[in-house]
Amino acid sequence: MKAAIIGGTGYGAVELIRLLDKHPFAELVSVISHSQGGKGIEEVYPHLSDISKIQMDVFDIQKLNEVEVVFFATPAGVSKELIPECYRKGIRCIDLSGDFRLNNPANYEKWYKNSAVSSLYLDKAIYGLSEIYGEEIRDSKIIANPGCYPTATLLALIPIIRKGWLDVNTIIIDGKSGVSGAGRSISLQTHYSEINENVKAYKLGKHQHIPEIEQNIQKESKGFIEELDPKVTFTTHLVPMTRGIMCTIYGQLNDDSISADKVVEEYQSFYQDHPFVRVRPYGTWPSTKEVAGSNYCDIGIHLDSRTGRITFISVIDNLMKGAAGQAIQNLNIINGWDVRTGLLDIPVYP
Repeated sequence: MKAAIIGGTGYGAVELIRLLDKHPFAELVSVISHSQGGKGIEEVYPHLSDISKIQMDVFDIQKLNEVEVVFFATPAGVSKELIPECYRKGIRCIDLSGDFRLNNPANYEKWYKNSAVSSLYLDKAIYGLSEIYGEEIRDSKIIANPGCYPTATLLALIPIIRKGWLDVNTIIIDGKSGVSGAGRSISLQTHYSEINENVKAYKLGKHQHIPEIEQNIQKESKGFIEELDPKVTFTTHLVPMTRGIMCTIYGQLNDDSISADKVVEEYQSFYQDHPFVRVRPYGTWPSTKEVAGSNYCDIGIHLDSRTGRITFISVIDNLMKGAAGQAIQNLNIINGWDVRTGLLDIPVYP
């Protein structure tokens, strides 16, 4: 299957290049970059000199005649302009930006400070949380790849929400991310002297992943709550490491009779046919190093019988399961390939 990447110079794009290079059923034939058009990919990333001889180019829909799938590794606001052209040409689109994640255009405009895509195309997009919406993804022509924080959060929450065991209006999410999540562009926020030996909270109350998380909690809560507008408290932090996300998620149980063993059993059953989600035995909790460089999401569970609160520890590699890895997983789904194809990497440890 011939593939192209649009937005070819960011960390998500270079991870896609690495994964497509070893994928047995996909061939990368085009890398498109507005800022680096005309350069060889090895001029931007010298470590790719022996992997890809592709010259980057500016976007021209006529040059994508042989392409069957396009990955958009672009900043917000770009894919909403280009995906309609690709869609009309019959090319399947997997968007790693946030342009197609929110069903409500007003929400997109509020949180992303940009005009929304036309509902003609927004309505055709499927939210690409691979383990949860695989059936819908399979037939979709536009896949909105989830954000990194929402991936870690929703994989931890959806099984218990579907059981109706959690009060969804009590959810608190403490998120911590490595610096690669902020992208490759230089900024004071990610300057070495600012982030080294330091932990910083950022975007309190205004992170663009908040409505994405709430939208899917609402979708999964239907039938369990009367008020279908749950709100979460979501606080994000930058930590001095390159890769990785840890989301520590708290919520109040609806039923005091639910035991920790029952919750763990439910999660192990829920994800038994999904090889990239690993549920830890009760009393053990994952760390980011244990998923680095892989497409795994590891989940640990703690139930405090004294308070009735449950805690989930969910870890992913933000560039893999949180971006490029899940995009390749979605490529596998739409083609009916084994979801593990091209993704069977053991985490890099230590």
